Amino acid sequence: MDLFLADAGQTHARGIALARELPKGSVLLLSGELGAGKTSLVQGLAAGLGITEAVTSPTFALAQHYSRPDAPQQPVLVHLDLYRLELTEAADELFAQEEELAAESGALLAVEWPQRLSFTPSQAWQLQLLYFDGGRQLTISPPAAAQ
Repeated sequence: MDLFLADAGQTHARGIALARELPKGSVLLLSGELGAGKTSLVQGLAAGLGITEAVTSPTFALAQHYSRPDAPQQPVLVHLDLYRLELTEAADELFAQEEELAAESGALLAVEWPQRLSFTPSQAWQLQLLYFDGGRQLTISPPAAAQ
């Protein structure tokens, strides 16, 4: 599915809609150049999941866990950023740890820079953001197992 998103507001709104449409515990691989809108999309996902705290790119922390105010001990969103990991082994290990945590809690796992992984998880949704005519083109591909 291809969508045109005119600005950051539409990118955020699409994230809200996706959070409501995707199955619980989905894995999302978010690809796109720096500034393409990956974090804006994740901020929308967070809003759609009922998260009220500010969502920022976890570039330096590598991973952030977010919960709803009514269940602060239960993450509903795990946001992973593999940009700074140059070794695929390190990216694979971090992904495996965070995927396990997300699966245990039924959280949505959003992964920025998935090309750092040595593999493409077969159960993952792939989202590609590209600049296009002043806005962004979002391409959403379902998991390989669902195709």
